[in-house]
Amino acid sequence: MRGFYIGRFQPYHEGHHHMVAEIAEEVDELVLGIGSAGDSHTERNPFTAGERIMMLTKALVDVDIVTYAVPIEDLDRNSVWVSHVQSMCPTFDVAYSNNPLVIQLFHEAGVEVRRSPMFRREVLEGTDIRDKMIDDEGWRKLVPDPVVEVVEEIDGIERIQRVSASDSNGE
Repeated sequence: MRGFYIGRFQPYHEGHHHMVAEIAEEVDELVLGIGSAGDSHTERNPFTAGERIMMLTKALVDVDIVTYAVPIEDLDRNSVWVSHVQSMCPTFDVAYSNNPLVIQLFHEAGVEVRRSPMFRREVLEGTDIRDKMIDDEGWRKLVPDPVVEVVEEIDGIERIQRVSASDSNGE
């Protein structure tokens, strides 16, 4: 059985990693949809789809499941979003999400959706991790080691600091 799990993975963090490990107990293969694939170089979406593919690929080397990382660009028409996702991905049998909109869209399309347990959500939340990256403090322990390596390779901390800076002179 093949599962589908979508996230922006900005960055891929230990919460995502725990989720993939849980899903791997239920499926033989996993399609990882890299959401908002066209967005990058902003405070909310600092990393490119290619950089996120590197994060996922390197972080999942030791996970015992076949994975496919597929960039999914945003589509501003929710009624056809699931067919858009399906057109971009290998076929899948079940989708995993806790996002109410994603659950509803898959449900309406007749795709089984399983909720996944959140893992340490109080500290493993993308916005908070990106804030820590801006301060370059405390983020490394919240992501798998291979993600740290990717972020350092691409000068990701410098990028997120620059794109989050204001051009205001404080007046």
